[in-house]
Amino acid sequence: MAEAAAQFQKGLDQLALLPDDPERRRQELDVYVALGAALFASKGSAAPETGRAYARAQELWELLGSPSEYLQIPYGQSRYHLFRGEFDLAQRLAEDLLRLSRQRNDSAGLVLGHYSSGRNLMLAGRFAPGRSHLEEGLALYDPTSHRALVHQTGIHPHVGSQAFLAIVLLCLGFPDQGLAQSGAAIAEARRLVHLPSLAVSLALGSKMLSLGVDNAVLSDWGNQLVKLTSEHDFPFWRADATIYRGWDKLKNWDVTEGISLLRSGTGAYRAMGQNAWMPHFIALIASACEIAGQIEEALALLDDALQIVARTNERWFAAELYRRKGQLLLRQGHTEAAEELYRKALSIAVEQEAKLWELRAAASLARLRRDQGRRTEARDLLAPIYGWFTEGFGTPDLKEAKALLDELG
Repeated sequence: MAEAAAQFQKGLDQLALLPDDPERRRQELDVYVALGAALFASKGSAAPETGRAYARAQELWELLGSPSEYLQIPYGQSRYHLFRGEFDLAQRLAEDLLRLSRQRNDSAGLVLGHYSSGRNLMLAGRFAPGRSHLEEGLALYDPTSHRALVHQTGIHPHVGSQAFLAIVLLCLGFPDQGLAQSGAAIAEARRLVHLPSLAVSLALGSKMLSLGVDNAVLSDWGNQLVKLTSEHDFPFWRADATIYRGWDKLKNWDVTEGISLLRSGTGAYRAMGQNAWMPHFIALIASACEIAGQIEEALALLDDALQIVARTNERWFAAELYRRKGQLLLRQGHTEAAEELYRKALSIAVEQEAKLWELRAAASLARLRRDQGRRTEARDLLAPIYGWFTEGFGTPDLKEAKALLDELG
């Protein structure tokens, strides 16, 4: 990908020698679109080089009258701003893309618009509308007529949609469906023999598993991602691979190595200008610090993550951040502060219809009630949300909730 980006840049240098006319502008636009896709894989979505490529493509596109065959340009702009943590701007661009695609009855633009909107809404914590957009984009996708989108965007959009939908389904309370969707995305990327799509599916799959679904599968997918990003020039996803390798080490009680890998992976990720996903990555380091007994540092890290949430509106993980901060304060004996944070986590989860986060917050609050001798109140709090679930009973969250309910009688 780095070599491809270098060749595209040489092509642009040659085009600059030609007269500035509509034909040259169209050729230049073609090259900038391809350059943006290559830079996405080699530098990352939020890299300044990626942003400059898409900004110039946007200028050329508008000069040429915004032709429909280049609707991937506002898609690339939305992705760039999303990963820089500029969520509101990213979503406005995605909505503009959907509106323009509907006006022109452009199915390829609709596929990209729904994928972009679904991804943006998921990260903003709006899981139900995010799910609707992702599912609609997948329903519209045609492997024949939309095949060229992979060359224009850098990945197969239906693979990305499946991988994001997996996380959405998990947070909405459907862990089995989420795991199946994630596995399907990886299998499809392998079938298509497209390495950036495979890297995306493995990275998002590992992200989903790191939320507490299946540590054995996480080790497998994480190792595959490490191998893939080591063999190919994918520094963006190599940072992800380092983070999830560190988390796997931590879950296998190699705390020192785990913390080291988590810190180095997160540092490399942030150095590329990425802000999206940072609250989650910081929370992983905080969990490692908690295991190591470094409670004050863990609290400081969670406060950093919550500041990012406030600044960017990346709210998909907000409920968990508050809950985990409550757990740490409870360990220090601050019962009232912990209860307040558990309630805040529960309120956010209910607002977002995020049943997984609601279950976790209710379970934390129920344990606190149990320890206060308020067992009936604890059971009445936890039983309804546990009873809502129809799948995932083999996951740690539901096993622990069931054990707690059995204990409460």
